Amino acid sequence: MSDALSVIPSAVHRNLSDKLYEKRKNAALDLENAVKALITAGDHDKISKVIHMLIKEFTKSPQANHRKGGLIGLAAVTVGLSSEAAQYLEQIVPPVINAFNDQDSRVRYYACEALYNIAKVVRGEFIFFFNDIFNALCKLSADSDANVQSAAHLLDRLVKVWIFSLYKRAIEEFIPLLKDRMNVLNPYVRQFLVGWITVLDSVPDIDMLGFLPDFLDGLFNMLSDSKHEIRQQADSALSEFLQEIKNSPSVDYGRMAEILVQRASSPDEFTRLTAITWISEFVKLGGDQLVRYYADILGAILPCISDKEEKIRVVARETNEELRSIHVEPSDGFDVGAILSVARRQLSSDHEATRIEALNWISTLLNKHRTEVLCFLNDIFDTLLKALSDSSDDVVLLVLEVHAGVAKDPQYFRQLVVFLVHNFRADNSLLERRGALIVRRLCVLLDAERVYRELSTILEGEDNLDFASTMVQALNLILLTSPELSKLRDLLKGSLVNREGKELFVALYASWCHSPMAIISLCLLAQAYQHASVVIQSLVEEDINVKFLVQLDKLIRLLETPIFTYLRLQLLEPGRYTWLLKTLYGLLMLLPQQSAAFKILRTRLKTVPTYSFSGGGQISRASSGVPFSQYMHHREDGDAEDNNVNSSHQGINFAARLQQFENVQNQHRGQARNKVNYSYNSSSSSTSKEVRSSEEQQQQQQHKPPPSAVSSSIADTNRPPSRSSRKGPGQLQL
Repeated sequence: MSDALSVIPSAVHRNLSDKLYEKRKNAALDLENAVKALITAGDHDKISKVIHMLIKEFTKSPQANHRKGGLIGLAAVTVGLSSEAAQYLEQIVPPVINAFNDQDSRVRYYACEALYNIAKVVRGEFIFFFNDIFNALCKLSADSDANVQSAAHLLDRLVKVWIFSLYKRAIEEFIPLLKDRMNVLNPYVRQFLVGWITVLDSVPDIDMLGFLPDFLDGLFNMLSDSKHEIRQQADSALSEFLQEIKNSPSVDYGRMAEILVQRASSPDEFTRLTAITWISEFVKLGGDQLVRYYADILGAILPCISDKEEKIRVVARETNEELRSIHVEPSDGFDVGAILSVARRQLSSDHEATRIEALNWISTLLNKHRTEVLCFLNDIFDTLLKALSDSSDDVVLLVLEVHAGVAKDPQYFRQLVVFLVHNFRADNSLLERRGALIVRRLCVLLDAERVYRELSTILEGEDNLDFASTMVQALNLILLTSPELSKLRDLLKGSLVNREGKELFVALYASWCHSPMAIISLCLLAQAYQHASVVIQSLVEEDINVKFLVQLDKLIRLLETPIFTYLRLQLLEPGRYTWLLKTLYGLLMLLPQQSAAFKILRTRLKTVPTYSFSGGGQISRASSGVPFSQYMHHREDGDAEDNNVNSSHQGINFAARLQQFENVQNQHRGQARNKVNYSYNSSSSSTSKEVRSSEEQQQQQQHKPPPSAVSSSIADTNRPPSRSSRKGPGQLQL
């Protein structure tokens, strides 16, 4: 210490800690000259002792003025050392950096000033302390004192000037510091960080693209900053990096893709737009590097397709099309299962556009990688079935296309139809709202005859008779009205004259037995008029209920449509089509006279040329009361002129068909009686013994009703409900 004091006069020592800046400044100048003299004399030992004295007695002093004087003194020593200063930096710089954390703002200010002067002298040599200096500057950029902030900015600019002296090892050590600071929310620190990133990126010898994944997330985080200036600086830096990526032959797309996927779901609109724009460029540029990230990228794109911001929607759609057009194989790392998983999740989206694109992806994968998709079919099949209940018709149509694509294989076709019937059974509203759409579309995408045959086979063995009846009625209505099924109707019209029509008629008949009106409609379509008439005559009182009359009403109205033009024209020849006439009159007799359907059919029959049933040979015998047992011996029906048609229409066994119809209808009647009995027994058992006793006493005091009245009451109980009391699923009341 005495050696240091011998170099530094006591006045200088005293003035360095003076409260007046001018005295400290003059003392520093004297100290600078003394150090220069020591350099000239080559006395480096005394120089070290002077520095040690300044640190111990001044920079570490509890007195603020002493600390200020110590900082000015260290800067003066550095200036005096000039070109020799580099070898003393390890002593000089650390206490100055420590002063950045001083509680006194003026000390922090002088620390900035001292380091600024030191940096001007040593230039790039101070880079060995770059990480510590950067860390300190990062804090000072958000200092509470404006003067300290200003001094820190001056120092920061000077440091950036010498940053060109950085070499690779220093950068690699610096990047972790930068990454740790990127999540700081202070706007001043953020400005400081973006400024450093921009400067480093401007250095030709520093490849900041290689380090971009380390701080990319932080830059995206700044895009949602509350200050416009920071958002603008972050966006400018990102735009510059994106341009560099486009021009660079080697980029690590994978790590950055993971960040972009996360940012694409940001609540901030500008962040989402920037992220999806980057993803779009990556899809175009990434090539093989991005194959294993396709599922994640798709998971980011699909929600953006339905974004509320139009710019985001446009970019997302373009990116989606670009991604879907890329030809890549599972052998290249393309994970079909992962893509299907993403598409399946997005089918639950609240947005129709997203659900549609998810289905388009499944359809595309099915076309390109059918074998792989079928391996994951169990994972997505239930979701696809649930999508049939979607509120959007467009979604339902696309789901059906996917199902049709799967159902090209026979084993999947039956599975589809079975699940479809199961869904209709479990959800009546699905059958009402989507039944026609689903069946019609499947008939277009798959073979209509194949679809109807499979549905009929399944419904034939259906245990839920009410559902079977409702389903058959729906299928029958679709068959009679849908333009897509015109070829199927044409095939059925030839049931009596060609083998294909006969086989289809027999196949449908088995399940159509669940609905009398469906059977009658099928016979009218197949021109099996005699059988239609016999079916009508086989109906009993229990069959004529509200459901039946509603279906009959629909049929009568359908008879006036173009589909049944051929039938109405046949009425011009009543002598030739007497069974048709008899069938229509039979239907007329079943209708209430005040109903609209009755008036429609009666009006139509009034236009038929006059014909007498009594002159009709076979008709005359049948209408005179030929029992069904006699009809059971006939193998085919026909009209008066078709007595020899048995050989030409390849022998449909209508007697067996009638027996089949009767058996099924007996099951329905038995079920209806069981329901009535169950309802009656339930209501009876719920009455307490006391109430029954009271009623018996009241009955003894009153006149007993005659037996006929009791019988009438029981008959009323078993009688089908009135028109206003029953309504079938999805049916209109008359």
